[in-house]
Amino acid sequence: MADFSVENIVWTQVLKEAFGESIELEDEKGQVEVYDIAAEFEVDGQGYAILVQPDRMDEEYEVLRIVTDPDGSLQLATIDDDEEWENVSELYDELTFPEEDED
Repeated sequence: MADFSVENIVWTQVLKEAFGESIELEDEKGQVEVYDIAAEFEVDGQGYAILVQPDRMDEEYEVLRIVTDPDGSLQLATIDDDEEWENVSELYDELTFPEEDED
């Protein structure tokens, strides 16, 4: 299992380099939604993307896996493992909202 700690993060830009600042995702009903790429990083070689809808910046974000197909194309995949999703989400929160140092 991956060690989901700040020390193990490698920041990446693969989605932004491939798609720009935003990406369109299609849901199971065929509806297309636009998301901003808030962050991309790898933990133990597995890529993750944090996506937010531009008009809902203060609401929940999407946490997805970045998967590279054999042909080199990028895909975003839902994280089915609840523990993995929770670990990535907590890690992003830790990076985004660092705790204040106690004096």
